[in-house]
Amino acid sequence: MPFDVSTKDCAQLNDSELAEMADLCAETPSRYEIGDLSKQAEAWVLVTQVREGAHLRGFSFSTLERIGGTPAIILGLAHVRRTSKRDQVLKGIMNDNYRRALMAFPDEDVLVGTRLAAVDGFEAFKVLVDINPRPDHKSSGEERAWGRRLAKRFGMEADYDDKMFVAKGNGSYPLVFDHESLKPERLDPEIAPFFKPLNAKRGDCLVAFGWIMAEELLKYNG
Repeated sequence: MPFDVSTKDCAQLNDSELAEMADLCAETPSRYEIGDLSKQAEAWVLVTQVREGAHLRGFSFSTLERIGGTPAIILGLAHVRRTSKRDQVLKGIMNDNYRRALMAFPDEDVLVGTRLAAVDGFEAFKVLVDINPRPDHKSSGEERAWGRRLAKRFGMEADYDDKMFVAKGNGSYPLVFDHESLKPERLDPEIAPFFKPLNAKRGDCLVAFGWIMAEELLKYNG
């Protein structure tokens, strides 16, 4: 059965949809509840949902905005259900965000930023370039500044380490892009050290970002 991917304004989310999201999250350590998701719907502009028939398989909260004039896709809380088709769900979420970005920012390179609690989330960055943090790369002052801007956008600037791209939590599971790889053996082992400073019990997360080039965005036309 093919997946149905759609994006709409968060204001259009109803209680039934929020309950579906909470049911998905209850299956994983995040365990986001309806109250958490309702607050996210108020904090973000867009919600992307991936369905297989009548069943919700994944979602993301996001916004398209300019940060200091630079076009950006900011991904808030996102979740992909742990099924054998989760790679397709992840692709559906990202592709629809890119499609929206192309409409909003034609002919421009676009920053893509989110928060991660595990290495697996980097699979969402497959088409991005100049990813930070990344192995064998010393981030420049401007790249660290982008990390600070994103941490501020996420409301986590107070306890943010711009050299390690780590934002300290508040004791609850962080509001991250929650995805578990179908093939973890294929993940780059050199990415794992970026997550070692995270205190899981405190709810720390990694602020990560990259760029999708204008020519790459054109592939998502239609």
